[in-house]
Amino acid sequence: MTGSPARQWPRPLRWLRAAWRRSGARTPGLALFVVIAAGLLGCLALIVTTLQSERDQRAQAARTAGVIGSLNDMLVATVLGETGQRGYLITNDERYLAPWRDGRAQYRAALGRLHGQLGASLPASQRDLVGRIERLGDSKWAEMDDTVALMRQGRVVDAQVRVLSDEGQALMSGLRDAVQQLESIERGKLGAASDRASAAEARITPLLLLLFLAIVVALALGLWQIGRVARAEAAAANADAIAAARDRADLLARELNHRVKNLFAVVLAIVRMTGKGDPAAKPTVDRIAERIHALVTAHDVTQGTAEAPEVDLADLVEKAIAPYRADPAQCALDGEATILPARLAMPIGLVLHELVTNAVKYGAWSQPEGRLAVRWRRAGGRVTIDWRETCTLPGDVPERTGFGSMLMQSSARQLDGTIAREFTSGGLTVRIDFPAD
Repeated sequence: MTGSPARQWPRPLRWLRAAWRRSGARTPGLALFVVIAAGLLGCLALIVTTLQSERDQRAQAARTAGVIGSLNDMLVATVLGETGQRGYLITNDERYLAPWRDGRAQYRAALGRLHGQLGASLPASQRDLVGRIERLGDSKWAEMDDTVALMRQGRVVDAQVRVLSDEGQALMSGLRDAVQQLESIERGKLGAASDRASAAEARITPLLLLLFLAIVVALALGLWQIGRVARAEAAAANADAIAAARDRADLLARELNHRVKNLFAVVLAIVRMTGKGDPAAKPTVDRIAERIHALVTAHDVTQGTAEAPEVDLADLVEKAIAPYRADPAQCALDGEATILPARLAMPIGLVLHELVTNAVKYGAWSQPEGRLAVRWRRAGGRVTIDWRETCTLPGDVPERTGFGSMLMQSSARQLDGTIAREFTSGGLTVRIDFPAD
């Protein structure tokens, strides 16, 4: 009995299958790159939204100030006209008609400005309120015009009767009430715009922290994937194959690191372009740019530098903490000059990043009264880093083995040292001990 012939794939499908197998080694790196790119694009969208909210707030502030100014001008002009009317009625002196005429002109000008500032797209309630203000103001001026006309005709008694009636007082009171209501509406809109701008700006810092954490996690996963591939190849290949695998792993890590830096540069450029031409937005753009620069620096610290054979421990600690350090008084750094091999930069940087992130989320820097002290020393060929957070912690802190704990354990193995944590009611103490060479 003969066996069935092997299945033959059509030529286009065979080509696609071979291409998929060739690209399999690059798929994890590309997936990580897509995740990081999505995070950066989300960060960029939030930054643009924040800038737009601040522009809306400034526009609303200018509109509110203009509307309130026009309303005040209308009231002042009406009071000025009423003063001239009363003076003319009492003295019959034509000179008192000058402020009456000036008030009329100022009232019309202020009313025209008000319509221009409010525009045509008003809610029905606000549009009715503006119409009520205009009707009351016109009626008040009509009452004053009638009184002046009666005086000019010599009908002084009729003019006095008109003035002594409650009509003018009622119109003026109604005008003031309507103006106060419109001012209250405009102030409410300004308050709402300010709240939206504040809320948008408050979201930037947590998002940047989460973005940086996602980048570090993605890089750690990428290194894990690279290491797994390298170990699998080393088990079945000779020394030349192992060297080639290490070169590919190093190249992939450098490519991913280079792409992350390029994405940071693109985000920074887009932020600056977004605020270009808007001088009022420059302070916000500068603050965002400074935070992005700090994140780039911290990213470099966690990756180490292959170009330099040695690194300064003080520089590692300072740059790892810098993006999250809001108040210098909340942090104390102390230690002698300690030069370490460059290969230790990445595990130390990852541990410091994990500690400072937890301090921001749960520890000393999540509380106004919290304090952080970092001290290091070198003695007997070993380096010790003491990380102490002074803050209020729950009475029973559970021991969890999450990704952060696994990362710290892995870093301790890379350092050939130990990392010990102790939780107390007064805070957290972490001691990192490893050989200097």
